[in-house]
Amino acid sequence: MQLIDGKATAQAIKQEIAEEVTRIVASGGKRPHLAAILVGHDGGSETYVKNKVLACEACGFQSSLIRFESDVTEEELLDQVRALNDDDDVDGFIVQLPLPKHIDEQKVIMAIDYRKDVDGFHPVNVGRMAIGLPCFISATPLGILTLLQRYGITTRGKKCVILGRSNIVGKPMAQLMMQKQFGDATVTVCHSRSATLKEECQQADILIAAIGQPKFVKADMVKEGAVVIDVGTTRVPDATRKSGFRLTGDVDFDEVAPRCSFITPVPGGVGPMTICSLMKNTLAAGKKEIYKRGVKPIPMERQPISSAPSSEGKGEAQAYYLKGNEYRRQGNWQEAINCYLEAIALDPESPAVHAKEMLDDILNFYNKDMYNP
Repeated sequence: MQLIDGKATAQAIKQEIAEEVTRIVASGGKRPHLAAILVGHDGGSETYVKNKVLACEACGFQSSLIRFESDVTEEELLDQVRALNDDDDVDGFIVQLPLPKHIDEQKVIMAIDYRKDVDGFHPVNVGRMAIGLPCFISATPLGILTLLQRYGITTRGKKCVILGRSNIVGKPMAQLMMQKQFGDATVTVCHSRSATLKEECQQADILIAAIGQPKFVKADMVKEGAVVIDVGTTRVPDATRKSGFRLTGDVDFDEVAPRCSFITPVPGGVGPMTICSLMKNTLAAGKKEIYKRGVKPIPMERQPISSAPSSEGKGEAQAYYLKGNEYRRQGNWQEAINCYLEAIALDPESPAVHAKEMLDDILNFYNKDMYNP
């Protein structure tokens, strides 16, 4: 059995990042800047954000911490997100989750400019990840992939079982492990309603536990020689510790470890790699490796149109179509898109057919311009 040392691996990667940042700055480039928004005083979130700030220092990044009390309104928080979106000095930022119950987390995530979404939670990044396009991959799955690669663990053609179906770990991990350029494995996702969960685990060459139940995975669930990745980090009361608790994984380590070829400990396994992956995403954002600088993303919702342009002898749809063409010639993509959408809504036939063609042309051009292949 070989222990997968996430702490040592993360330290080595942060050193590599720091060396690259030194070269960037020495050649006149900009130092990457990561900002974090923290709402309230949750103990786990406080610790996590503190560790992110320390990681930024180790990597040579500039970091900013923006704090709000737990009674902050949703609109105040959204205003701060918009301000960071518009701040050209900030390369990437995160909103630490969870948020207070009166705030819609998904609405906040949707408000983040996906080009600065170094957590990889925005639907644009999630969607691009799912179909194998370059994007910011959420930190924990990226950290797991990095550990598998650094330890030379073969994944191609292996049976990989993932315990858990969360949006942050389970789902993206499954997507990545089945893709050719990452895992290229045969993937099974199990969860609390899986009738044959134990049997599936027993067949796994690679078992990734992210189910949130301390010591859930026992020795009789793991086959000899399996690779076991423990994502769980549950605080279990422990009177012998100064903190009053200890971190416990989803795997019963003492039972399972003797059966494994590789296994991650808790703590010191996946945890340090999660923050390290955030640093990797921030460096990529600073270097504009994925999304180009200076191209504003198309808003998720349609912008209101003040009034229909007049065009004597033509219907409103035709007028919007012609006005869209005019905006298109001027390079005013957002207004052109608005007009074409309005034309399509007003008249599903002609000139909607032409409007759809123009809209496709704009979106194709727009995506090529904002994306570095």
